[in-house]
Amino acid sequence: MSTTHPALRRAGLGAVLAAAAVLAAAGAASAHVTVHPESYARGATDGVLSFRVPDEDDTASTTKVQVFLPTDHPVLGVLVHPQDGWTAKVTTTKLKTPVKTDDGTITEAVSEITWTGGKIGAGQYEDFDVAFGQLPDDIGQLAFKTLQTYSDGRTVRWIEEAEEGADEPENPAPVLKLTAAAADDGDSTSDAASKSTDGTSGKAGAEGGTVQVTATAASDSTARGLGIAGLVVGVLGLAAAGFAVVRTRSARS
Repeated sequence: MSTTHPALRRAGLGAVLAAAAVLAAAGAASAHVTVHPESYARGATDGVLSFRVPDEDDTASTTKVQVFLPTDHPVLGVLVHPQDGWTAKVTTTKLKTPVKTDDGTITEAVSEITWTGGKIGAGQYEDFDVAFGQLPDDIGQLAFKTLQTYSDGRTVRWIEEAEEGADEPENPAPVLKLTAAAADDGDSTSDAASKSTDGTSGKAGAEGGTVQVTATAASDSTARGLGIAGLVVGVLGLAAAGFAVVRTRSARS
């Protein structure tokens, strides 16, 4: 028994370290500024985007958030949801290429939204909701470069765009994927997601159905992933312990 216990302890320590590595990786990924839902149909109308900003500093608070909207493929009809404790400043830019819509030709669009006056404490996050009238229909994704300023004066620049086939950059910009509309009935992905359980359709500002449904699905997916990772780590730890016991008994015999 005296020779078996150290082997078991080493195997158990290895399992614990592996589990810690899995959790650390998951925590690092969740610390990025992200946009929810993660996807909408191209050309989707009357929806809501939620920019989730976590504070990953142990001592400093987040005091300023700047989100830059693309103007080469503009998001039209942007409206900012009031945020308790925060003041939003909306900046518009004249478009190089005006956009023709059913309501007329659009020559200006929102290019930046800056929130100040509030505070996101260490280990906390804030969701900043933005409604839109229409998304572009001529591109596969939109990157929303974001600057996060802390109370100690430090600014984290979430502006890097991942290249296809490459690893995620250190400070990735929030990216919204734009998918093709369903071929059978022409309904967009966002329209389908915004359907409530009673069959009604969610509009911008109407209960935020799209954001809640998609965010819940993403949360469930993350939880399942972490659960599977934990089971794998546990099985590996038990297998290592069993191997150590057999090897020790063989050595003694």
